Amino acid sequence: MEPGNDTQISEFLLLGLSQALELQPLIFGLFLSMYLVTVLGNLLIILAVSSDSHLHTPMYFFLSNLSLVDICFTSTTIPKILWNIQTQSKIISYEGCITQMYFFILFGGLDIFLLTVMAYDRYMAICHPLHYIVIMSPRLCGLLALVPWIMSVLNSLLETLMVLGLRFCSDLEIPHFFCELSQVVQLACSDTLFNNIIMYFSAGLLGGGSLAGILYSYSKIISSIRVIPSAQGKYKAFSTCASHLSVVSLFYGTVLGVYLSSAASQSSHSSAIASVMYTVVTPMLNPFIYSLRNKDIKGALQIFLGR
Repeated sequence: MEPGNDTQISEFLLLGLSQALELQPLIFGLFLSMYLVTVLGNLLIILAVSSDSHLHTPMYFFLSNLSLVDICFTSTTIPKILWNIQTQSKIISYEGCITQMYFFILFGGLDIFLLTVMAYDRYMAICHPLHYIVIMSPRLCGLLALVPWIMSVLNSLLETLMVLGLRFCSDLEIPHFFCELSQVVQLACSDTLFNNIIMYFSAGLLGGGSLAGILYSYSKIISSIRVIPSAQGKYKAFSTCASHLSVVSLFYGTVLGVYLSSAASQSSHSSAIASVMYTVVTPMLNPFIYSLRNKDIKGALQIFLGR
């Protein structure tokens, strides 16, 4: 199939994590169990926060938003993986691939923005405790939840529209388990320079900018904690942001690990396996981190499950 403006792409092939047929039942069981744990764990966080009036605070409002986004994030990829393994098919339609790419970028961006907003919330709570309730009003919290949605939708729309303008060759095999943006762009026959510029600029601006915001917030938090005279006061202040810091470290650590490993090995297969960490494992572990390290969430879950 020669590239041209009239080329009609109907489908892509997702090569998945392994070509070995004997491993497919194991991969199916692993992904199914991780998906169920992710959905159930994050859903319990949402229900616990909504059912306990003591948790109707900015911190837990943003946490419930993060849990919802994590459910959506994993739902953009795992159900299709399970379907392909069950039907022994690697095909994803062109429209399905573009749709999956759009929502993956959307919810991935939301994850990053919400982690930054949660860092700002902890900064206000620890560095400006006397003004926290006034500053973090319901109006501001709603705005801080809405702006990430707007920015993520616009970014995802831009990235997806850029892909729609590309022409593709006959080799439409994606060496991944989902339609990952960079992998799809590499399959194009037309010039992808502008796509790559937008893709890396967006990743640097959103990811790097958000990380800079998080690091700035925690530098101020650490400075404020250091001047607290009592050890008990320091521990209490730090414990309020320990769960968030763990989630941020896990998310950015796995993303950085994926790109470093893929750059070192130059193998798309290795990159696909490594990307399981931040697309599946991290959203699955988030509820455990917050429930095990947070007495309020743990107590709310016990009350909710004890009904």
